[in-house]
Amino acid sequence: MTPLEISVRELEESLKHAAAPCLIDCREPWENEHACLPGSTSVPMNDTPSRLEELRQMEGHLVVYCHHGIRSRQVVEWLRAQGLAKARSLAGGIDAWSLEIDPDMPRY
Repeated sequence: MTPLEISVRELEESLKHAAAPCLIDCREPWENEHACLPGSTSVPMNDTPSRLEELRQMEGHLVVYCHHGIRSRQVVEWLRAQGLAKARSLAGGIDAWSLEIDPDMPRY
């Protein structure tokens, strides 16, 4: 079974490969405007149910992220209950990414 979470270091490595995961930003639009991971798709947490079919259409693994990893974990648990067994949450969220991977990314 695919682990529920992925670390920022694991994600950084997986983004270097052709089969990189699809990144889903489940934060609110104002948060996304402040800072986001390149290539991510904005799907605010509350919009997830109405966009489920869109998420099913995305190829490969999904990695969902938020600010600190709490909302994304809830979204991933719901997605897995809907059959998306390979969905994962970014542990520590975009804040951990800015601390460990990209110190130039704005924090809030």
